[in-house]
Amino acid sequence: MAPSRVEPSTSDARQQPRFLIIGAGSRGNSYARALQDSKLGVVAAVADPIAFKRKQLGRRYIWSSSAPEDGQEFAGWKEYVAYEHQRRADEAAGISTPPKIDAAFICVLDHQHVEVASALGPLGLHIMCEKPLATTLSDCLRIQQSIESGPKSIFAIGHVLRYSPHNMLLRHLVREKKVIGDILSLEHIEPVGYWHFAHSYVRGNWRKESISAPSLMTKSCHDIDFILWMLCSPLEAKDRTPHLPATISSVGSLKQFKRSRKPKEAGEAENCTECSIKSSCIYSALRIYRDRHLAKGNAKWPVDIVNPEIDALLAQGETEAADKELLASLASNYGKDTPVQDIESRPWYGRCVFESDNDVVDDQFVTFEWKDGPNGQAKTANFHMIAQTLAQCERRGRIYGTAGEIYYDSKSITIHDFTNDETKVVHPEVPKNSHHGGGDDGLTAQFAKAVAAVKMGAMSVDESQTAYVGCTLEEVVRSHAAVFAAEEARRGGKVVDWGEWWEEHVKHGLRS
Repeated sequence: MAPSRVEPSTSDARQQPRFLIIGAGSRGNSYARALQDSKLGVVAAVADPIAFKRKQLGRRYIWSSSAPEDGQEFAGWKEYVAYEHQRRADEAAGISTPPKIDAAFICVLDHQHVEVASALGPLGLHIMCEKPLATTLSDCLRIQQSIESGPKSIFAIGHVLRYSPHNMLLRHLVREKKVIGDILSLEHIEPVGYWHFAHSYVRGNWRKESISAPSLMTKSCHDIDFILWMLCSPLEAKDRTPHLPATISSVGSLKQFKRSRKPKEAGEAENCTECSIKSSCIYSALRIYRDRHLAKGNAKWPVDIVNPEIDALLAQGETEAADKELLASLASNYGKDTPVQDIESRPWYGRCVFESDNDVVDDQFVTFEWKDGPNGQAKTANFHMIAQTLAQCERRGRIYGTAGEIYYDSKSITIHDFTNDETKVVHPEVPKNSHHGGGDDGLTAQFAKAVAAVKMGAMSVDESQTAYVGCTLEEVVRSHAAVFAAEEARRGGKVVDWGEWWEEHVKHGLRS
């Protein structure tokens, strides 16, 4: 990512870009917090159908203890779109209106991204869409067509790994300084964390492909993007075409979270609150949410995902009420007569992980191979997503080069130089209390700078996209397409030819 030679000055609050947060959940709050801390823009409005979550975010970042003003809160993105059409009509008629929104963070559920992005594109808003872009390739292409056919605007994706200080330095050392020579091979691991996977991908919203997408997409699409960014993307977006992989293959399956692994001692129990081993099972919802978090005074993630009202109760000192609220949420369950659509309509955080309706993969490998060509030399990359780990999302890996080797672990980078047989350890500075190793803050800052540069006329959209976001919409689609290709390879037990696959599925899809 190339920093701009001229930083946009946004010290004047009237000139600062104004942002709408669509989706007041965990990710919406993360970006709102990062934007406020950056002082590069204003959280101007929030849209969410759940009043409690909407008003909670609004009080934290928009209207504080005052009442919300016109244009500061919406009961969903559709209400905002209708409001904005009317606001523009009033403005054109000379009627005084609230100032416009310049950009939006899309933080709704994954399958809703396509509808929201496609509605905002024609309005010309700059967009940062949380990952994944969409849950199907056709929806990814629909978003691309919608954005490219509308007014020119900045588009960013929530691939926060690109923007962490650790990874930016890693890429600089490997690609620009070439501290280990030419890259020959890369191994990258995402250790999801045993209870984190149970929370999000066994009990949570991303547990089932039919209501979400494969876990390689919902959990690891930014790891696939990281690999392509490290090995495929040109150093400067305008320099040359990327060195595209020749083939993609993948193996993986659901190994741990299934009925055949249920402890015999658990008997017929389907909910942790009714289970005889609720105090000893490592996946006990009571141990994860109450003992590990709420009992220690933490009602933030993942407790606030189970029930967002628990945090407010704990903040008011009502610990017994908070505990009671949590237990009630965990006790919620379904039975054999519950309609499938009702089961699939929500998460079940108290459900036994061995009795859930989950089907997403919990252990998967993806292998990329590059051939010698005009845009790069032969190399390979291997990615491993694994649920059963102590480490939680603390990526690690090794990069092997012609003149050295690098080991990285999200906190440090260890470089061994073969030419002098010396080892050096680098510790990138990571902001305190940041998320994804500072990636949330980094992405938010770069997106806000890009929007500000366009708003103040300092740069064109294309210039600002390159200078600050450092990633094109085509590149976003490419990394998602690589996930879909890997899934096709895994399901079919085959090696996918990337060039042929891209031509058939992406280029043909954009033409049709």
